Amino acid sequence: MISDRVIAGCIEEVKQIAKIELMVVDSRGCKVARTGSFDVADKAALDSFMADGADVESASGQVFVKIPGDGGTAYVLISDEKTEGFVSTRLAASQLKNLLEAYRDRTDRNSFFQNLLLDNLIAADVYNRARKHHIEAARRRCVFIIEPVSKKDINLIEMVRELFYTEAGDHVTAVDEDHVIVIKQLSEDEDESDLEETANMLVDMAESEAGSDVRVSYGTIADDIKGVTGSYREAGIALEVGRIFYPRKSVIEYSNLGVGRLIYQLPVNLCHLFVKEIFGDDIPEEIDEEVLTTVNKFFENSLNVSETSRQLFIHRNTLIYRIEKLQKATGLDVRVFDDALALKIALMVVNYIKYKSDPQ
Repeated sequence: MISDRVIAGCIEEVKQIAKIELMVVDSRGCKVARTGSFDVADKAALDSFMADGADVESASGQVFVKIPGDGGTAYVLISDEKTEGFVSTRLAASQLKNLLEAYRDRTDRNSFFQNLLLDNLIAADVYNRARKHHIEAARRRCVFIIEPVSKKDINLIEMVRELFYTEAGDHVTAVDEDHVIVIKQLSEDEDESDLEETANMLVDMAESEAGSDVRVSYGTIADDIKGVTGSYREAGIALEVGRIFYPRKSVIEYSNLGVGRLIYQLPVNLCHLFVKEIFGDDIPEEIDEEVLTTVNKFFENSLNVSETSRQLFIHRNTLIYRIEKLQKATGLDVRVFDDALALKIALMVVNYIKYKSDPQ
């Protein structure tokens, strides 16, 4: 529903131009907006007008004009008949009617995209409704999902809307309270590198404008409007995989999920068997944060002891001590490639098991 504030702004603008006082009431006769202290002179006359079939009527020194909506009268515009503003009142009513229709079109367009994302439309409806809303079906698009890392209240959707424009074929919406969705229309020369740039821009915007950390995921490029559903599904999977396996990454691309994609598709009972095979009965509940940081950096540097110690600003012997401490706890020596690979995958599987048991 269009807000009372928008209607108030509309009639206030008319007042400034036409120098007439106006009031708008809803279909029940309740006040929505008015200029100054203007009020209904005769409530009975207004009730009678709303009950009959006339669209315009003069009564008790005032002019009443009905503003149509879905299935009947949405609002009634009222002005003072004593002024020379009868024509201005009709023009104000036309302006308000156009405003309602534009808002209804916007709402219908948003509803279309939401149903498209959720796969609630059959193929024929997708193309027919796209044509109705003047949306080009045969255009390349990609879906981005933005999720605040912390759930503090920020008006994220309005910030994102300032970056994307309907005129450019983009659409910003939401299907729940925790995520903002961008359906971005792409030009023929835009590719995966441009998608990553857009995702990084969204991360930077949230940090600079709202001081909020966000995680942004995106799917593959859809060749036409129907493919948007699949791109959204992929972006959702990427977001969840990133949340489980790559919590420090701000941007997650569906086409680059690595081994996390494989683990995500494994049955939990199979994961338990794998972890038991690696750790035996002594499955580590937690691994010391210092040791875990060391191991991750060791993996990043392709098991190079010298480079890892240099980047961590620790002595080589300190690094070896931490590696041996981990070996004692797990039975795996990460200086050996097979053991390093087994440990990395096992730790990811443990995170996946924890997430499946408590997704919050």
